[in-house]
Amino acid sequence: MKLAVWNLEWLNDMVTTDDQGQPVLKPDDARVRGPKPPWQTENPTVAARSALIAEGLADLDADAIVVVEGPNLTSELQAIFDALAPGEWLCHVQRSRYQSRPGADGRRLGSAQCVGIALRTDRGRFADPPAIFWDSEDPASGSIHAASEPFFLDIEEDGVFEWFRYERRPLYVEIRPANGRSFRVLGLHLKSKGIFQAYEWSKWWQLADANRRRLLAQCRHIRTHFLDPYLTAAETSGIPLVVCGDINDGPGFDTSEMRLLASGVETLMGSVWKPVLTLGNALYDSLPVKDRDGLDFSDLSTTRFPDPIFNDTHHRVWIDHILYSRNAPAGWVTEAAIPRETAAGTEYWKISDHFPVIARISLPAPIA
Repeated sequence: MKLAVWNLEWLNDMVTTDDQGQPVLKPDDARVRGPKPPWQTENPTVAARSALIAEGLADLDADAIVVVEGPNLTSELQAIFDALAPGEWLCHVQRSRYQSRPGADGRRLGSAQCVGIALRTDRGRFADPPAIFWDSEDPASGSIHAASEPFFLDIEEDGVFEWFRYERRPLYVEIRPANGRSFRVLGLHLKSKGIFQAYEWSKWWQLADANRRRLLAQCRHIRTHFLDPYLTAAETSGIPLVVCGDINDGPGFDTSEMRLLASGVETLMGSVWKPVLTLGNALYDSLPVKDRDGLDFSDLSTTRFPDPIFNDTHHRVWIDHILYSRNAPAGWVTEAAIPRETAAGTEYWKISDHFPVIARISLPAPIA
């Protein structure tokens, strides 16, 4: 089974509703948010974005796609895939609502750019039903709900507890292959740590540290309140797990993280003190030995962004990941890659500001 993870940049701006209140694509000539080459002054049209997205989806030829920055409702993602993707698909979106602030009398606000998943059902690769979906907004969903609710954390262990929340609730689903072992997917879109405007230097540091503390808190909370319990509880410890999405962090410390002495994605992957609970990284596995030994990740950039100060300067970073649990036979997640262009020669950065990440999932059915 081929799994893809793709941040599709403002996909929710592609849909509207018709006279019957059903989700449909906006008119072809409508201008929507999306990739805009530097030489263009206007946003792309729906027709232009549709053609590019359709080409990208066909080129990926995936069986399951975790969609980041998707629409807000399952019916909207279904309408997009029905219109643009080859084959037949079953879609699901994890809606995101959250408290506006601590103790706000239960008032909850909606969040856009939700995380969703699409499963291609016309090739006979899934059981019936193809998947089990948990709503992390629903207390009945158990640990995933508790782990994705707003929380207090003393992140600097200085006795001061700060309040954090997830802008997008995690997607949680069990995928059921027709001829293989079921596995679960945790889809994430964590707080961006990027700063895309020019600031006075002291202000930049203040924002950089605050953004990283927030992301580190989210990673630590998922690790301690969901991943560790998942990998140790009797009912889930034997079920393979993929943790994937736009984590907005790469391995190692950047300048601000050196000040905080912590890395978001490495926190999420786990502690060397509990190696059986750590997560592997499929893209790291795909590197040549010399790059793994040298921790050279320069070929793994999954997005790029312009420098807010220096013209004609772009930064390329690795922030989209496919992580996997070690409670399954070695090699159950392989062939990870970052497609750079479609078979027709279209560069993926023209379709979205993120490159997709793909991997092969291979879990034979247990022997009876």
